[in-house]
Amino acid sequence: MGERPEITRSRDRCRARARLLPAVAVAVLVAAAGCGDPARTADTVPSSAPAPTTERSPARTPGPPDLPAPDAKIPGDAAKLAAALEKTAGRLAEAVDAWTAGGAAKGTPPEEVRLLALHQQRIYRFAARHPKVADRAFARLPAGLAAQARDNTAAIRELLSLARPIKGSATFKVQDPLPAGTLLGHFKKAERRFGVEWEVLAAVMFAETKFGRVRSASHAGAQGPMQFMPATWKAYGMGGDIRNVRDAVMAAANYLRATGAPRDYRRALHAYNPSQAYVNAILLHARQIKRDPRNYYAYYNWQVYVITTTGERRLTGP
Repeated sequence: MGERPEITRSRDRCRARARLLPAVAVAVLVAAAGCGDPARTADTVPSSAPAPTTERSPARTPGPPDLPAPDAKIPGDAAKLAAALEKTAGRLAEAVDAWTAGGAAKGTPPEEVRLLALHQQRIYRFAARHPKVADRAFARLPAGLAAQARDNTAAIRELLSLARPIKGSATFKVQDPLPAGTLLGHFKKAERRFGVEWEVLAAVMFAETKFGRVRSASHAGAQGPMQFMPATWKAYGMGGDIRNVRDAVMAAANYLRATGAPRDYRRALHAYNPSQAYVNAILLHARQIKRDPRNYYAYYNWQVYVITTTGERRLTGP
């Protein structure tokens, strides 16, 4: 497949940016529009997919009978899709409430939360690829859930439109993220220091590495949970460790503040990653977290996928 004109233009912008301490490396899903190698872009792994390793993807195990299995079929009928999404969203909200009752979520999420969030993610990924079915399904939903569904689907669709498949034989380094409550503390501390909304910081980390699940450096050299290029880190990392989650979140807030946030999030996020699709997706996910903080905990349990020449592959989760 030939290189698209917009990729060439984006590369020109990135070369110019590189001479002026470039912004953070191109994020997950969107290297086709950034400074990496668009021929190797993966879905939800750092730009220009991380170097292959010998690490295997986690084995999949079926969930309890009353919960959706990790590979449960997603219905292609609009009415059934709407019913599945409404049921999953309701049960997931209840499960998140139980998990977070009494304070911040610590440790490994309950299996119920993990399986329901994965099923929700898979429904939205299906909807992003089948817009006509999705439109009919979402029209059947209550207004609040329909708005959430449209935002999530639009965000996924924006980023998938820029993804390029990688070789099916490639494998990637992944890891368990820090507890959701710990990450939330880092996001809120960065918000207090730099004035950048914690929901935006969470959405950036969610898009970049699925909250730190991807641990490989990118092909272009971006590192850490917020995917910084070394030169940018030197300027905005405040002497911290690029792979340390707390330091990386603080640096991201520092960089976003320096490039326009909170006055102009679109400008700041475009500096972070010069892709309009990326900017749109971050703001859509951040809006959902603002509308209902339970969405943060749902996103925390969404998993890492890659798009390969032989099909889609999930790297993490149950």
